[in-house]
Parts: sequence; structure tokens; C-alpha cells
Amino acid sequence: MAVTAAVRKRREALVREHMESENEHAYDVTIGTFHHPRYELIATGDVFDGEQAVRRYFRETRTAFPDQRNELIALHHAADAVIVEFWLRGTHLGPFRGLPATGRDFTARMAAFFVFEGESDRLVTERVYFDSATILRQLGVAHDPTTLVGRLATVANHPLTIAKALLRQRRGS
Repeated sequence: MAVTAAVRKRREALVREHMESENEHAYDVTIGTFHHPRYELIATGDVFDGEQAVRRYFRETRTAFPDQRNELIALHHAADAVIVEFWLRGTHLGPFRGLPATGRDFTARMAAFFVFEGESDRLVTERVYFDSATILRQLGVAHDPTTLVGRLATVANHPLTIAKALLRQRRGS
């Protein structure tokens, strides 16, 4: 389906409003950009479907990262979506899924598909793609496995895996 310039313009304005309302913690506005609120976080497999689930996502993430904010890099149009590249930044100041606050900042490049249905001016899904390892490394939770610290962490955290790999290697020699 070809999308008219007028529809693209309205959708772009809505996506910009959506992103800015997240920065301002104006979640009623954010929720209002959806026909039915739904966030899909591809890296973690999390789906927040419905207003209550999306509000729970906002509470959880903004408790952990109260200064979380996005900064638009680029915006692209497709027939049924507006695709956005953006920086996501924040400081880990509260608990997040069992991880106590580290006090560390993170910056991650992200991509989100803001999906529309037909010529609608309301979202049906925000589908977000990101590399969770990038964020976890910056928070000091994960380490690059090619560094000494990363190798030591792998040995400490995965002794059975390491033992099996060594046995396989020994059998192969």
C-alpha cells in the first residue's frame, strides 16, 4: 500500500510526540499515541501488551533509570511503519530485575519500528531492537569475552561449560 505524504507527515508527528512524551514521563500522552498499547523488546523477548502492562514497563524501567531519555538519530518511512534510529541513555539508580543500582551511565544505539495499521494515525506496536550486552557491559554487569576480565568472568560463571569445552578440545588433539 502506498502511503500519502499527508499520512507520512501525521505519522512522523505522532512518533515524535510519542518519543518526547517518554522523555518527559508524560505517559498518558505516550499511551494516547496507541490504538492499543503494545511494546515488543526483541533483545529480551519481553512483550508488554495493554495499557496496564505498558505502564508497568514504564514504572520498572524509570525506577531503575529515572533519567532515561532518547535522542533521535534518523527517521525512515515504510508503508506500515515509521522506523527510528535513536540513542537511549540513562543512569542505573534503582533496582532492575534483581540487579541493584550500579550508579553507572549507559548509551546504546537502538532501532524501533512504530507500526501502524492501514492509514491509521495511531500505533498498534512499538517494536524495539537493541544489543542488551552493550548496556550490560556499560553497567559493569557483563564483560567483553575477548578481554582478560571477560575470560575470567566466563570461567567463574560457567565452569561446567568450560570443563566440557576443555574435554572436547583434549579429545580432538
